[in-house]
Amino acid sequence: MSQEKNAIDLETSMGYLLKEVSMALRVAMEDILRPLGMTVTHYSCLELLAQRPGMTNSDLARGAFVTRQSMNVLLQALQRDGLVSRPTHASSGRALPAELTVKGRMQLKTATAAVRAIEIKMLAGITDRDRELCFRALRQMISSLKPSMPVG
Repeated sequence: MSQEKNAIDLETSMGYLLKEVSMALRVAMEDILRPLGMTVTHYSCLELLAQRPGMTNSDLARGAFVTRQSMNVLLQALQRDGLVSRPTHASSGRALPAELTVKGRMQLKTATAAVRAIEIKMLAGITDRDRELCFRALRQMISSLKPSMPVG
């Protein structure tokens, strides 16, 4: 069966390879987080809040690559479980900035060690030089795909 002239060859498609890596990483992370009672999105939310306290639901949704509605449901569960705190009323507008509680920080510490082990495994066998080239190439791909900022 011959391939169309303009068809994408999956063996040499960078996009397909990136998606395959992304899925393999997600599966490995889900497998290691599940025994901790967490999902990748749950972990991502806690990690984002640890690094950027006070993020809003919308900020967290963008950072974790989920909808605002999904993040709102997750934040409510995290708040109910005592992992996150949010004010009952917005100080301005409608945003309710979230922060990790002590319990949330403790859960994150365990999860971070598990996720770090997955990243170390993923990068095993890759030299420091190749890692730097990979980081640079991935950052450039992101930059190339981001919409241009309007001038004016």
